[in-house]
Parts: sequence; C-alpha cells; structure tokens
Amino acid sequence: MVRVRIAPSPTGDPHVGTAYIALFNYVLAKKHGGQFILRIEDTDLTRSKPEWENMILESLRWTGLTWDEGPDIGGPHGPYRQSERGHIYAQYAQELIDKGQAYRCFCSSERLTQIRQEQLARKERVGYDGHCRQLSAADSAARVAAGEPYVVRLAVPDPTNGSTLIKDEMRGVIEFLNNQIDDQVLLKSDGMPTYHLANVVDDHLMEITHVIRAEEWITSTPKHVLLYQAFGWKLPLFMHMPLLRNQDKSKISKRKNPVSINYYKEAGYLPEAMLNYLALMGWTMPDEREKFSLTEMIENFDFKRLSLGGPVFDIKKLTWLNGLYIREQSPEQLVAQVHDKVFTIEKLAAIAPLILPRIEKLEDFVDATSYFFAGEVSYDEAAQKALIPKGQTSKDAIKTFEAVLEVLDAMPVLVAQPLEAALRELIEKLGLKAKEFFMPLRVAISGRSATPPLFDIMAIIGKERCRSRLRNVIGLLKQTKAA
Repeated sequence: MVRVRIAPSPTGDPHVGTAYIALFNYVLAKKHGGQFILRIEDTDLTRSKPEWENMILESLRWTGLTWDEGPDIGGPHGPYRQSERGHIYAQYAQELIDKGQAYRCFCSSERLTQIRQEQLARKERVGYDGHCRQLSAADSAARVAAGEPYVVRLAVPDPTNGSTLIKDEMRGVIEFLNNQIDDQVLLKSDGMPTYHLANVVDDHLMEITHVIRAEEWITSTPKHVLLYQAFGWKLPLFMHMPLLRNQDKSKISKRKNPVSINYYKEAGYLPEAMLNYLALMGWTMPDEREKFSLTEMIENFDFKRLSLGGPVFDIKKLTWLNGLYIREQSPEQLVAQVHDKVFTIEKLAAIAPLILPRIEKLEDFVDATSYFFAGEVSYDEAAQKALIPKGQTSKDAIKTFEAVLEVLDAMPVLVAQPLEAALRELIEKLGLKAKEFFMPLRVAISGRSATPPLFDIMAIIGKERCRSRLRNVIGLLKQTKAA
C-alpha cells in the first residue's frame, strides 16, 4: 500500500508551501488507494507552540486535504508528535552506537566554534572534524557516567574516498561524496533528536513508502540514506518537488508574498481554487486545461507530467482562477459566503462598541468601518506624509515597519493587550517616541489618522491583513525613496 506523509513544524504560520507539498502527497495516496499521514515535527521545543499546530491542522482542513492518521485522530503508528516519541529515538540512537554506526561526541560549543573559525580561515569545508570518533567504548561510557554532556553523531562510512548515491524518482541518481557529508548530530544533548534521525525513524516505523518533499531537502537525503543503510532498512522512494518561487525566482518568502494559508482563507479565496492553483505549480492535466477539481486531478495524476522548473507563485493568476470559481456560484451562495466569511456576526459585534460613539446615522457605519473589511486600504497625500514622522526619512520609516512585522510574525493571533505590550517594548528598543511610532502605524493599518484604539482595530482586522498592509506600505515607501 502507498503510504505518504506531510510533516510540518509548528514554529510559525501555516505556510502555503505546506499545502503545496501536502496536495501532491494526498493525490498520490488517493490515486493508488493508499493512506495520507500527518505528523507534527515539534522537536524544536523552544519555537514550537500548540497554537501554531492548531493553525496548521485548521488550515489543512480548510483545503479539504484530510488525513488518515494524525495527532488529532490517532492511528496504529502513533504518537504522531515527535515530542512524544523521545524514548523511541533514544532506543534507535543506542542501536546505532552499539553497531558502531554512531558515536557520542563530548566536544564543547567553544571547541566547535574554534574548529569552524579555523576551517573558514583555511577556506575548507565547514564541518565536524571527527575528534570524538576515536573514543573507545570504555572512555565514552566513563564520561557518560561522570555526567558529561554529549550529543550522538552519525559515523559517515568511508568519509575520505566513498560516495553515497540517492535515487530521486523525478531527477534520477544523484551522487554525493562522503567527504562532503558531515558526521551529523542525531541526538542533541537534551535527548531530543535532530530532524535527520527523527525523520528516518518515523518514516520507517510509520511504513512510509514515498517521501515527497521540497527540493531544499535533497542535500539532506544522503544523510537519510546512510541512516537507512545503517539500520538495515528498506529505502522509501524519494521525490523532491520544485520550490515555490517569487516573481524574481527567489524562494517564496513572507517579505515578498503573503505565504500564510490563513491570509488566503481570510481574504476570501476558495479552497477549491487554492488547490487548483497549487496543482498548476509545475503540473498539468493531459488536456492542459487550467481549471479542474481535486477529483479530476486524482483521476489524471501522473508524476511524469511534473515540471522541475521553479514554479512562480503569482497571486494575480490565483486571484483570476478564484474569480472563475466564485462566478460559478449562485447569488444565494455568494450572499451566504459573504455573510459567513466577511460580515460575520462575531466581527460586527467586536466593531460595534468601537464605532458606536463615532456615528450619528446608521449609514455612517459603512464609511466609518470600511477599513475593517477591505483587503487593502488607500493612502491619500496626507496619509502618505503621515507615514514618515517629522525628522525621519523613508528609510527610517521602512526600518520601523519591518520591525513591527517581526513582532506580528511571532504572534499566532493578535490580541489587544499582548500586542500593545509587545509594540511598546519595540518602541523602547528602537528609541522612538510613542507619537512618532503609533501615528504612522495607525495610518499604515487603516489609511486614516483618526480611528478607535489602534490595538483593538489591529486585533479585529487580524494578523494577515495587518501584515499585508504593512508590506504594501513598505513597498510604497521604497518606491517613494527610489523616485
């Protein structure tokens, strides 16, 4: 049976690239009557948050890509969170040590830094020098008994002359010289696994037959192949998908494009259109039509029709395709969608207390609240001037707005009080006065200099629209600076 998986890390917003990779895993499984597994790779305990995990699950549910096993529904191969599988990784790391395929490394961070600096000075490949590889089992055991901290490293076979071959089902055989493969850390000093060990152990125990992931993981694949060989396990088939790109062909990033699935969900893109568009990122139907359903994709799917060229994520084309889906709806369906997605009772209830003291006629509500519902806002001449505080330059304003973006990026959702605390902390960090910080931010978010309390409106507008408007303002200021 074909078994595939998607394994996101809950360290940030649900990324559109996650949905892209999930789509092709899902379609391959359904094409062959197989199973699609969702696993959460949360071994980075300092950055992983339950809120991010919930957002990932909700965003994938929104797309309609349902899974057969996962942390929310269970299954016969659980747990499906890596943070709950630590005892499993420790067991398999010890097995590799016993086989001589891995070893304990006691090198301090200071020594590793020194090695790196010396290698850079000599213009050599940066990597571990194998210092602890020669320790005897007795010496290693004695240092462990003494409480000395250590990591577990992979013992790359024949590191001077050999090579490791990987077969990519889309690219053919790729050769990696072993002297370019580091003795990678498998188990960290806190007992948590690195991506490499956890990935291989989990894929094997969860009986994954096809590993479909982004091409950025190609250079990690020889390490994974060596691990499979060290354990004596059968390799899965590897398929590395081309990365989504910005218009300039760089890797898609949140500084140039909205990359959170939540943005598209909140902006009113339909999940059918999103999946359709992601499918077009390098794959075509046999008749080359651009609009097709998920069911039609499954029926016609063949990896041979996938292009390896870097697919450009073009929001304009996605929007065009979304328009085709919207225009297929009846007027009744459109009204229901707008009511459910845009003018929700919850949103109106949150806005009403802020606007109530500011209007005299019911029709005033429309103009007074337009920036709460609009995707983007416009900036007249006065607003554009207000974006740059007196005595500052457009470069200074750009720096401030980029710092605000970083604050918003770190928050799963915007809540007024924590947001205010974080932004006031940022003011101190930047050495700015409150007025020269908050007025430009208010104008950037709303297009207006007079609004209800800024933190309340940002919380209602939501993280994605706030980020989008800040990106647009930064772009506007860069154009002004260039002119």
